[in-house]
Amino acid sequence: MLTLSGPSHGKLCDGYSRRDFLRIGGLAMGGLSLPDLLKAEAEARTGRQFKSIIMIYLCGAPPHQDMWDLKMDAPLEIRGPYKPISTNVPGIRISEHSPRLARMMDKLVPIRSMWGSPNGAHDSFICYTGRPPPPNGGAAPTGRASDPPSLGSVISRLKGQADPAMPAFVGLSPKAGHPPYGSPGHAGYLGSAHTAFRPNGAGVEDLKLNNISVARLDDRRSLLKGFDHFRRELDHSGLVESMDSFNQQAFNVLTSSKLLNALDLNQESQKTRERYGKGDPKNYGDGAPLNLEHFLMARRLVEAGSRVVTLNFGRWDFHDNNYPQLLRHLPLFDQGMSALVEDLHERGLSDDVAVVAWGEFGRTPVVNKDGGRDHWPRVGGALLAGGGFKTGQVIGATDRLGGEPSERPVHFGEVFATLYKFLGIDPHKTTVNDLQGRPQYLVDAWEAMPELI
Repeated sequence: MLTLSGPSHGKLCDGYSRRDFLRIGGLAMGGLSLPDLLKAEAEARTGRQFKSIIMIYLCGAPPHQDMWDLKMDAPLEIRGPYKPISTNVPGIRISEHSPRLARMMDKLVPIRSMWGSPNGAHDSFICYTGRPPPPNGGAAPTGRASDPPSLGSVISRLKGQADPAMPAFVGLSPKAGHPPYGSPGHAGYLGSAHTAFRPNGAGVEDLKLNNISVARLDDRRSLLKGFDHFRRELDHSGLVESMDSFNQQAFNVLTSSKLLNALDLNQESQKTRERYGKGDPKNYGDGAPLNLEHFLMARRLVEAGSRVVTLNFGRWDFHDNNYPQLLRHLPLFDQGMSALVEDLHERGLSDDVAVVAWGEFGRTPVVNKDGGRDHWPRVGGALLAGGGFKTGQVIGATDRLGGEPSERPVHFGEVFATLYKFLGIDPHKTTVNDLQGRPQYLVDAWEAMPELI
């Protein structure tokens, strides 16, 4: 942890107001050499030269059969009260409570046959890694050093930062009553240098800047370099190297206003902000907020240079009152997701930014006595957009009751293999080392999805 303090006069050295999000913890960037900086500058002059992912974790697992896979031929206790509506792609129908998404189905890919959760236990791990949680559970609030890393951390490690002033990996995930619901995806054995920058979450107090001058910041940078050189001679564990990277990340961000600008939604037009809406910034139960401004912030972050942005949305664990709670969640998700996809297309980013929205498993076909749907790891759903993917299609299908895959089961690992390929990474040839120095592949034996690419 690094803390920079000085007299506070309410303004930063560049004249911007000091904001809570300038208390920075866990920046997912690596230090750049002068050649790297010059390369980044040259790329900026020739247009966008990197690709990004926005991953939306629908905390607690949404009911696929009430969203993308309605079963009108099933008994009432299975199909529920919602009606399907037509979309702008003939033959594809989705819930009546997603009219905005229905009007842009040509830009979307519903997957109706997701599987991979081993036992239906709540854990965001599979959504961020493509792998089942470790046998002894992966629900620790800060993850474990021995765990496989999340996609954001892997990309931070392999690709580094696209811009020296922007975190490679950002997590828009406030703390939640159930810790996995508040996870942005953990770094695991890749270490703290590749954890998510969280402008509104855990670790935000780790670094404080109180109106100190750039010259004074440079003095402290030099002092730290001296200490680190001394410690490096004594330490062979890699900890000092990791802290060097962490400190460099902090200095890079604090001497630029680019991250500050990306997080400042006031720079958007009123029309754009109204399109996204506000939602609710308060956590929904023990889950995440229904915060629509996070969708807009995610777009601003990838546009400014972040490679991976995760955001957590709502709390979809509806063991009771499934339909009243869906009437709160579905229209807001419909607004935020549709605004994001539309915005990416209008800004020419639809080929360079892939969007994935999903939960950790599906819900039971039969509605229980409390009007809810319980955990169902056998099949669930997902929604994809952007990435230059072949959109306007449905992938996979379930049986008449929505309880088992009947066509093209899709494992989480297949989606991850596709995302890595989209980023220009071969997941079957590229490895990262674990804590024992052993090379580990990014996914298991899963292949990229030919339907998408």
